[in-house]
Amino acid sequence: MTQHALPQRDPEVTARLGKPLGSGLSVHGVALLLPAGSAAGSRRPSFLTLAAQRPLARRLTRAGEEDGLVVHVVRYRHRGWNGPAADPVHDAQWAAEEVVRRYGDVPVCLIGTGMGARAALRAAGHPAVTAVLAIAPWLPEPEALLDPDPVRQLVGRRVLLVHGTNDERTDPDLSYRLAERAKKLNRDVCRFEVHSDGHGLKQHRPEVQSLVVDFVRGTLFGHHFARPVADALAAPPPLGLRMPLASGFGQSLHH
Repeated sequence: MTQHALPQRDPEVTARLGKPLGSGLSVHGVALLLPAGSAAGSRRPSFLTLAAQRPLARRLTRAGEEDGLVVHVVRYRHRGWNGPAADPVHDAQWAAEEVVRRYGDVPVCLIGTGMGARAALRAAGHPAVTAVLAIAPWLPEPEALLDPDPVRQLVGRRVLLVHGTNDERTDPDLSYRLAERAKKLNRDVCRFEVHSDGHGLKQHRPEVQSLVVDFVRGTLFGHHFARPVADALAAPPPLGLRMPLASGFGQSLHH
C-alpha cells in the first residue's frame, strides 16, 4: 500500500491574537477564547471557526467592560490537534505569554470549545492563568481511558466544564471522568450538564453564555458567583460535577 507523507509545516507560521475587544485603556483581566478544531490538520483554521467565537466574545466584552476586561480570540498556527504535537496547547501557552507582554501582570481565563477546551485544560499551568472554562471538551476516548490527560496543571486554578448530555461528537462521560480526577487534586473544580442539548449547545446558548460570563466575572474580578456556580464549586462529587444548567439561567443576573 502506498504511503503518503504528511504535508510539511511552515516553521515561520505563528499563532496570533485576534483584535482586542474591550477597554484597552485600563486592562485588569483577559479572556482568551480557544476555538474548536479537528483531530489533524496543518492548515490555518477556517474563517468560520474563528467567527463562531464572536457571539461569546461580544457578550463577554459587554459584561466585563466596566471591570477592565479584554477579550481575544486565539488564532492557531494549525487547525488540528495533531497527535503528540498538541499544537493548540502550545498556541494557548504562547497566547498567555503574549498577554503578559502586552498587559503586564493581569489574570487570564482560558475559555475553550471542543478541541480548544482540551487545549485550555492542558495549558492551564501557565503562571498567568487563574481560571479555565471548558465547553464540550474533546477528549479522544482511547487516550482518555488508557493514557488520561494530565490534571495536575489545574491545581490552583478555578475550573468549570460544561457539556451537553446528548453530545454525539465529544463524549460527556469523558469530561466527567476528567473533572472527577481533577477534583481530587483541586476543590475549585465544577462541571455543569446541559440536559437534552447536543455538541453545539444551541438549545441553551443564552444560558451557556450567561454561565461563562458569571464564571469570568467571578474568577477574574472577584464578583459573587451565581448561586448554582457557588454551589457547584462547593459540592463534593458527583453532585458538583453533574450540576444541571437550569433553563433560564442568567435572566436575573443583570450582566
